[in-house]
Amino acid sequence: MIKVNRDHAGIINTPHGSEIRPLIDRTTSSVTQCSLAEEMLPPGCAVTSHHHREIEEIYYVVSGRGLMTVGDETCEVNAGDAVYVPRGHRHTLSNTGSEPIRLILVCGPAFFYEDQVFEP
Repeated sequence: MIKVNRDHAGIINTPHGSEIRPLIDRTTSSVTQCSLAEEMLPPGCAVTSHHHREIEEIYYVVSGRGLMTVGDETCEVNAGDAVYVPRGHRHTLSNTGSEPIRLILVCGPAFFYEDQVFEP
């Protein structure tokens, strides 16, 4: 059994200003087929536009609101929304609210940095 409590998870500070807590992923276990993380995106910040060569993702908004772009589509997202990001699709999330966006990130296969390709 693998058990990780978010209060004891490591914190990764991203260049775009968010905090990511890897909960179950390649850095915390031997898992390779999926991963789970929490991200806090402050007001006025945006996830750097990028895509993945192998990974597909699901962004689940726990609290807050913003604008999510996947490929050529942009829509408003709010607490309770889940957004699927197919592999190879450019994506970003901008926090347009006054509170941090709290996200749950699910990846398959498990997230690995070498898979990210940042967009200009």
